Amino acid sequence: MLDIKFVRENVELVKKGVTAKGYDAGVVDEVLKLDLKKRGLIKEIEEIRAQRNIAASQKDIEKGKEIKQKLQKLEPDLENVEKEFLEVFGKIPNLPSDKAPVGKGEKENVEVKKWGEPTKFDFEPLDHLELGKRLGILDFETGAKVAGSQFYFLYGDGARLELALSMYVFDKLSKEGFLPVITPDLAKSRYYLGTGYMPKGDEAQTYTIEDEDLGLIATAEVTLAGSHADEVIPEDVLPLKYVGCSHCFRKEAGAYGKYSKGLYRVHQFSKTEMFIYCKPEDSDKLHESILKMEESIYQELGLPYRVLEMCTGDLGAMAARKFDIEAWMPGRNDYGEITSTSNCTDYQARNLNIKYKKKNGETEYVHMLNGTAVVMSRVPVAILENFQTKDGSVVIPKVLQKWMGKEKIESKNG
Repeated sequence: MLDIKFVRENVELVKKGVTAKGYDAGVVDEVLKLDLKKRGLIKEIEEIRAQRNIAASQKDIEKGKEIKQKLQKLEPDLENVEKEFLEVFGKIPNLPSDKAPVGKGEKENVEVKKWGEPTKFDFEPLDHLELGKRLGILDFETGAKVAGSQFYFLYGDGARLELALSMYVFDKLSKEGFLPVITPDLAKSRYYLGTGYMPKGDEAQTYTIEDEDLGLIATAEVTLAGSHADEVIPEDVLPLKYVGCSHCFRKEAGAYGKYSKGLYRVHQFSKTEMFIYCKPEDSDKLHESILKMEESIYQELGLPYRVLEMCTGDLGAMAARKFDIEAWMPGRNDYGEITSTSNCTDYQARNLNIKYKKKNGETEYVHMLNGTAVVMSRVPVAILENFQTKDGSVVIPKVLQKWMGKEKIESKNG
């Protein structure tokens, strides 16, 4: 959430930012109205409590009873107003960075860089679904039988490829000061709501556990953010840098078109996620460093890609600034998203009450950043499709060969 004091003092600026993100600026007026009502009740209750103290000191029993009755009415009123205020206040998104390009939707995202050339073949290439089937490594039919549509089994070198990608990024990022973490796949609602997993529309609905305050996480961002909730972090240990591995679960209920078939959009997948807690003045620089790290990963994997900066209307609620990397995917003859990295400034930190303590003893909310290292439902798509050969095998990127123990994925898997 935003700082309510900042909202009070910068109403038009906040409305401008809310509108730029495609939200209804009327929510700002609604918040300010509830804020005024809440502060009025707090003032009234504090004055009555002061009267109660005077009555108690004077042993005025009748006055004490009268005051008690007033408080019994006003205190629940305040509780209800505070609840409504928080609910509405949470609808105000983080404000976009001044650096974010202004636009209404994904068509106005800005391409900032390309690396590599789209792969060309001297034969008719296959998509990852056909490759996976012929190689005996990917099985959606059994996934559907056991769990339903958009679930899958990985066999042999398909399973090894996922583990090799995880080991590769764990090894690479640990050398850059990221602590490898395997997180729970479940989190309490405070954490998946506090990190923003209730988007507009149906894009990433959360699976919840019946009769439990638990949901299956959509990303390790949720658990890595929750791990320091209600803490005050010493300034001298910042930045804290994690690379978290988890399974991810998404209902993916929307209609996404012909390019969403196969692994590209599934209900369960594995992902390694970079996450940083830092001082506010360092977040821009560290956001750019996450993007550079993502680029380094995909350059080492040899995958052609482009970098897009999200316009204001495609940032989502939490991010102030966001970049995506899209890899070339021959099966669709186009680029497809494989990473994103967001600077959420102090928005999530306010939701989860995460501060740092300065050397002078003052405390301030941290800034929180996230970025995909490798998502196992999409990077294997790009690897299989870009590195396929005429004989139907797939060349393994050199940086993964030591983890795979071989140079090619062929039809017979051990």
